[in-house]
Amino acid sequence: MDTAELKTQILQVIGAIPAGRVSTYGDVARRAGLPNHARYVGTVLKNLPTGSRIPWHRVINGRGEIAFPLGSDKWHQQQSRLQREGICFQGERVPLRRYRW
Repeated sequence: MDTAELKTQILQVIGAIPAGRVSTYGDVARRAGLPNHARYVGTVLKNLPTGSRIPWHRVINGRGEIAFPLGSDKWHQQQSRLQREGICFQGERVPLRRYRW
């Protein structure tokens, strides 16, 4: 499978995450048929074009945290998008038992 196909699989999984739910980088990799490639999921998201409609904000790390540096503009942007979808944080974490897809 080539790189373009891998990216397509990852983006399809992310696009299927319902509003009000989150998935971890590892969950996305597994659903895309790429177990142990969570970092590659992050790379794909990092390289999304500006204005992409992929719901990148619904992907968080395995601890239930936003991966951007705490307090950064991107961190606040992701938190705000998740909260607008009804996701409540406990401190700086999303309770995965409640919101994981």
